[in-house]
Amino acid sequence: MSAIRLLLVLALVCLVGTGCSIPDRGDAVPRTHTDLAQPLGIPNARFYADGDARLMVEEGVKSGAREAAALRAAGALPTQIPPAYFLAVSGGGDNGAFGAGIMNGWTAVGTRPTFKMVTGVSTGALIAPFAFLGSDYDAQLRDVYTNMTPDKVFRMRGLTAALFDDAMADTGPLAEIIAKYADQKMLDAIAAEYNKGRLLMIGTTDLDAQRPVIWNIGAIAASGRPGALDLFRKILRASAAIPGLFQPVLIDVELDGKKYQELHVDGGAIAQLFLYPPSIDIASVKRERRAYIIRNARLDPDYAMAERRTITIAGRAIVAMLAASGFNDVLRTYFVSQRDKVDYNLAYIGRDFEAPKKGEFDQAYMNALYEYGVREIVEGRAWHKHPPGLASPAAVPTR
Repeated sequence: MSAIRLLLVLALVCLVGTGCSIPDRGDAVPRTHTDLAQPLGIPNARFYADGDARLMVEEGVKSGAREAAALRAAGALPTQIPPAYFLAVSGGGDNGAFGAGIMNGWTAVGTRPTFKMVTGVSTGALIAPFAFLGSDYDAQLRDVYTNMTPDKVFRMRGLTAALFDDAMADTGPLAEIIAKYADQKMLDAIAAEYNKGRLLMIGTTDLDAQRPVIWNIGAIAASGRPGALDLFRKILRASAAIPGLFQPVLIDVELDGKKYQELHVDGGAIAQLFLYPPSIDIASVKRERRAYIIRNARLDPDYAMAERRTITIAGRAIVAMLAASGFNDVLRTYFVSQRDKVDYNLAYIGRDFEAPKKGEFDQAYMNALYEYGVREIVEGRAWHKHPPGLASPAAVPTR
């Protein structure tokens, strides 16, 4: 809430500010050509979630062919197609400690599958590469979310940043954390899994176009292009860039030989989690599919008596809108999975978690939440077959 209040105050300051100089940037992609611009010249590096679904379908078909080739190389028969496991990890800031606990606890119980596709937004984007690469990366994932402190994420700027800069905080420290873990070894490992038919997708928001972008990290990793590692790191940082609070990220693209820059922020500005675009008909390909959704947040209202102050009221309203948006994302993934006959499993922070929180990225809070996530899955309580408030999965219409 404190961050929301700060942004509202600064917005009011901006309204009365004059004569401000702002950070430079390159030309934005022309409005009518946003779908055509390419980063590093990689045609399948990313997709617009609201764009032509055929491009994503084509990528899915090619991933299936790579998977089939990998299975044949391992000695599997053509009829031995394993279930496809999907994992979607949501945003939630420091609540990502819950998702980290879920993943490590899942390894401990010995039932964690190898995922066909992993998607992530915001803090979920930071978790996603570790989850994608498997239990060998559990220790690193645990370290990120149990040793995190505010100074490892951002440095606050002065109030004048509201007028003269692109965010209230400098996320240089977060960039250093990302560079430490998202190294060439990780990128090469992602490329190897992509070549086996597995997909890692990260969501950002193209602020110029106001469109959701799905980054195909495996294709970027496997491209071998100079700059692929830097682009990977920028995407992770952009996905966690809370607009106004954390720095947006400029991503270089090219169109018809001309260079442009796109301004990207937190994917949660549009969707706090995604499984796959609803426009894609995956049910046409006969295969058992199981989806696991980790919502790094509570799904019950965060009750608090609101003061009769403008900033308090506006802040509470914004928090309510974000909570409603996150819950709607959970519902969307549920109804799409039911439509497509995908087995649905949802984990979220329950009402029974009551650890106090002293501020953003409070290490004691994050450690308690991490341990809570571990206990939830080890003790068999983590996965719910439908979102809270729905009477029964049987009540959901199917096509």
